[in-house]
Amino acid sequence: MVADAVCPDSRKESVPLLRSFPVYLFDLDGTLLDSAVDICGAIQQTLSGHVAEPLAFDYLKSFIGFHLNDCFIEVLPHYTPEQLHDLVQTYRVIYPARGHAATKCYPGALEALRSLGGRKGTATTKGTPTTRAILEQFGFLPYFDHVQGTDGFPCKPAPDVLLRSLQALGGKREDCLFVGDSSADMEAGRRAGVQICAVTYGYGKREDLAKWNPDYWISDLRELCGAD
Repeated sequence: MVADAVCPDSRKESVPLLRSFPVYLFDLDGTLLDSAVDICGAIQQTLSGHVAEPLAFDYLKSFIGFHLNDCFIEVLPHYTPEQLHDLVQTYRVIYPARGHAATKCYPGALEALRSLGGRKGTATTKGTPTTRAILEQFGFLPYFDHVQGTDGFPCKPAPDVLLRSLQALGGKREDCLFVGDSSADMEAGRRAGVQICAVTYGYGKREDLAKWNPDYWISDLRELCGAD
C-alpha cells in the first residue's frame, strides 16, 4: 500500500492507492540502480584538464537523467559543438571502463521486478546496448520484455524513448505506468500520456518531481507488487 505523499511544503496530499498495470516502464539510474558514483566519477574524469578544479559530486548528480550535453554546456558554455561532441565520446569510453564497480541495486529492486506482473520495459537516457549490458550485469535483464535506450532521437524530457518502448511492447498509453526519479522522467511521462510514479529515494529533488503532479509516489519498488 502506498502511504500519503509528503509534499515539499510539509502538508500531506492524498494520493490514490496504487493499482496494477498491464505495462510498466522504468528509468534506470536513480530508479533501479544507485549509479551516481560511477556516472559522476566518469564525468569528472572526462572534464579533467578542461576545468580548473573537480566539480562537486552533488552538482554533477543533479544532471543524472538528462543528456550529457546539458552538463557540459553549463560547465563549458564557450565550447563549440565539436568540442562538446568530443567530451561526450570521451565519457562513453571512460564510463563503461569503470566496470560499474561502485554501482548498486536499490534495496528491493530485483525482488520487485521478479514479482511484478505485466509487461516491462526500460526508458532511459543511456543507449540501448549500454542499458542491456548493465541490466545483464546486475541481474535485471531476464525480467524485462523490452530494453529501450535513447538511440539517435531526443532524450527525456522528450517522450520519444517512452513511446518507442511502449510501441515495442504493444501497449496502450492508458495501460502504462512509468516509474522514475527525476523531473525529466515526470515530464517525459506526462508528454507521453502515461501514468507516472515518482520514487522518493533517487536523485531528483522532491519539489521538482511534485511540479508534475505524479499519479503515485513510492519509497520502495516493492510497493508496486502490492497493488490490487
